[in-house]
Amino acid sequence: MQTLILAAGQGTRMRPLTERWPKPMLPVAGRPLVAHTAAAAVQAGASRLVFVVGYEAEAVRARFGTEFEGVPVDYAVQDVQRGTADAVRVGAAELDDGPFAVLNGDNLYDPESLADLFDRGPSVGSYRVANPSAYGVLDVTEGRVTDVVEKPETPPSEVINTGAYVFPAAAREWLDVESSDRGERELTDVLGRVCRERTVTAVTLDRWLDVGRPWELLAANEWKLGECSRRIQGEVHEDADLRGGVVVESGATVDSGVVIEGPALVQDGATVGPNAYVRGATLLGPETTVGHAVEVKNSVLMRGATVGHLSYVGDSILGRDVNFGAGTTVANLRHDEAPVTCEVKGERVSTGRRKFGVVCGDDVKTGIDTSLNAGVSLAAGATTAPNETVVDSVTRD
Repeated sequence: MQTLILAAGQGTRMRPLTERWPKPMLPVAGRPLVAHTAAAAVQAGASRLVFVVGYEAEAVRARFGTEFEGVPVDYAVQDVQRGTADAVRVGAAELDDGPFAVLNGDNLYDPESLADLFDRGPSVGSYRVANPSAYGVLDVTEGRVTDVVEKPETPPSEVINTGAYVFPAAAREWLDVESSDRGERELTDVLGRVCRERTVTAVTLDRWLDVGRPWELLAANEWKLGECSRRIQGEVHEDADLRGGVVVESGATVDSGVVIEGPALVQDGATVGPNAYVRGATLLGPETTVGHAVEVKNSVLMRGATVGHLSYVGDSILGRDVNFGAGTTVANLRHDEAPVTCEVKGERVSTGRRKFGVVCGDDVKTGIDTSLNAGVSLAAGATTAPNETVVDSVTRD
């Protein structure tokens, strides 16, 4: 099955992590987010991949080249963001004749479900959620999709559209649809026409995750790190204690007195300790530093991030080259134990997580003994003063 992977979005809901780095390339268990989408497609039987890219085109090309896991790769560039139907129209120009699959490049799918989707086309991946109003909702009758409604106030069902499709070849002729109220050409409008002219099967996905906001990047790492098998290749001091599914890559260093409880991945060039404590589903990216007596719990540290000695980081995401001064402490729990909220596009939104810390864009620097409140986000390049307490997010227009 030839497969389009949509990876041209700007990722505005993922800011500040995407202020200086493309969303498809954000790290999940040591690979770019979009690589997991591509890997699931290949395992499901994709015969060819076409990445539809935008401003991040060169970063994606450099990572994937002309072949991925034995499958040929091509690219199509969407210069102007005009919606998902327009992205598919651009990508379809690179395809051969015949049916084709479309996957959102910021979603995680289980390969077995995608294989079922590929086999039963025309088809749409479906998933049942508690709050369907936030998604495109499918109207399904006896397993057949009859309509899709975008973010309805009164959903026709709890079954949502997962951004995974198999279209018949004829759908290419319907991609030049009229713009929506947002000025974008929506793929759901094309799906609606396919539903009217073909039998479209709703294929239930066993596992699926839309990675659109920072806390969902944590969830993605929890999923994929949980699939990693223990592997110790780097330099580990004899007094270190590595428990469970821990991966220490070649070139990484784990010093004396360190305790790491898996699932955890310590990538090439990372250094941990001495006497540090790493636990939960934690990714320590390339060239990261976790200093003396630091505790890191269920977090993502991207390339070059440093957490100085005597600091605590919990349920947080630190962008590239972030530097936490000694004694920096992250709060990750509200006193009333309600879900932590986080700012997304200027609005406070519930993360749905009882524990959630901070989100730091690239190059954030904190002074010694900084305290960061639960749900705070710091824009790329933001700084704090020694002993500063930050209770409100620092954003950019």
